[in-house]
Parts: sequence; structure tokens; C-alpha cells
Amino acid sequence: MNDLQRLPNLAALRAFEAAARHENFSRAAEEIHLTHGAISHQIRALEEDLGVQLFHRNGKRIAITPEGQRFATIVRRSLQDIAVAAAELKSSAKVKRLTISALPSFAARWLAMRLGKFIDRNPDVEVTLQSSAHMVDLNRGDVDVGIRFGSRSGSYPGVSQEFLMGDYYYPVVSPRFRGGNLPKTPDDLEEDMLLRSDDRDEPWDLWLAEAGIDLHVPPGGLVFTDSSMLIRSVADGNGIGMARHVIAIQEIAAGELVRLFDLAVPCPQAYYLAYTQQGISKPQVQAFRDWMLAEVAQFKQEPVWPAGGEPRYREVPATTLL
Repeated sequence: MNDLQRLPNLAALRAFEAAARHENFSRAAEEIHLTHGAISHQIRALEEDLGVQLFHRNGKRIAITPEGQRFATIVRRSLQDIAVAAAELKSSAKVKRLTISALPSFAARWLAMRLGKFIDRNPDVEVTLQSSAHMVDLNRGDVDVGIRFGSRSGSYPGVSQEFLMGDYYYPVVSPRFRGGNLPKTPDDLEEDMLLRSDDRDEPWDLWLAEAGIDLHVPPGGLVFTDSSMLIRSVADGNGIGMARHVIAIQEIAAGELVRLFDLAVPCPQAYYLAYTQQGISKPQVQAFRDWMLAEVAQFKQEPVWPAGGEPRYREVPATTLL
């Protein structure tokens, strides 16, 4: 006999999964638009078909049995797989959707302004750009591709990563800071000038050590968790910030920020394109990968990198998704 011929009634399985999740027949009935009586009848029929009690009943109150809980886990996973497959078919039959996750600073200051070129080349793709300071689990399927800022030695099960580019740290300041009386050498820096970020490796410490300056960023005070907010505060004249080149170049080009001194230090981390094997099988993800690699290659050719070309960096544990 074909295994599919032994399947329980699918409507009863759906009713059972909802009831198991809510442990309430009335809520399950509301969710799938049936009556309380219909839910109860379908689950009774399912129990008779399986020869197993799935719920303990005490008047109007129910509690799922251990056997029912185990069965619910399997049923839920199977129904989710069916739902995902159906959604993918519907999506492919209509517009192709692409969801990208990136850290807010990178999304706002590098990627967003360039995405129009990708959309022009792929008018049948609907792009959603999510910005999050937290690493997204690409295996869940909600996000197709992520741009990560971390280390190639990071462990991401089931996720492929391609190196995009490194980055530099260097000090930036508003040309209006202190009436335009800007520090002329690193020795002119003072603690109260320095704005802090919450980067894993304090960039000021890295840069000051390279500059040979015995100065430390004081603890306490305002700490920026997003590089974009730090850049805006610096552009408003509130202090001197240690910026990543890729994030600050837009304001530098616009004259809102100026780079101080000639010293730039490579960031310990680098940018990576991340995707699952299931994700890269989608034509829109493959198209974005190819476009992104070409766009980064073009960016590297622009005369914007500090002297010495693209930075080298040391391996550190990966931190965030950009």
C-alpha cells in the first residue's frame, strides 16, 4: 500500500496542530474558521483513526498528552514545510522577492544608495532591505542574503560566506568643530574630544596605539551603538569620531566631515556576503550576488581608499551582521 494512502485526514491534522499549539479548541476553531464542535469532532475522529488519545479532557479544559505532543511536533514541521513550498511557488509565479539583511550603518550609507542600480537591472525583483544590529539566522528562511561584518573564521552552520572587502579606521571631524580650530597632529588630541562607539575592539585604542599616542578614551559618557549615529553626531560638531572608511566616505565627499591626519589602521573585521545553499538556488539571490561582487569591485577601483590599497586585517571572532 502506498504510504500516502495511510495518511490521516489533512483537515483533521490541521485542526489538531492548532488545538495542540493553543491547548484550546475554541482558539483553534477561531484560527482556522471552524466551530468548536467541528474541531472537537475532527480530533475525536483522528484519535480513533490513530488509536491513541491525543488530549486529556476535563470539562471544557484540555491538556495535550505526551503522545499528542510528540505527534504535534512532527505534524507542525510537516505543515510548515508544505506552507513554505506553497509560498515559494506563489512567489515564483508572481514577482521574485529578495530580502537582504544588513547592519543599519552599512545599509544606510553604502548599500541603499546603490540598490537602485540593481533594481533597474532586475525590474522583476521586489527588494526588501532590513537593517538590524543583530545577526540574522539565514537558515530560518525569512532573509535571503546577509552582509556580515566579522571574521572568515566565524562558524555559521549551513551558511556560505564570500569575502567582499576590508575597511579602515581613521579619525573624522566636522570642519566647524571648535570654530574650525582642528587638531593638527595626533598629539593635539584630548580625551574630551573623542566620541566613543561600542565596537568589540575599541577603534580608538587600535588607532592611538598605532599612532604611538599615550591617550585613552575615558569610560562613561555617551556610547554610540550605531555608526550612523556616531557619524551624525560628529558632523554636528559634537566631537571627533573614529570612523570606518566605508561608512564615512559619503559625508567626507559632501564636505560634512574631514579626515584628520594621514594614519589609517585596518579594521580587525571585514565584510562578507552570506547565504544558504537553498537561498543561492533562487535566481534573484544569484543575481544579487553577482551584482554585489561587481559593485564592490568597482568601489575598490575608485580613488577613495587610504594609501596602501585595500586593508589587510587580523582574524577575530565574528560579531554582527551588516
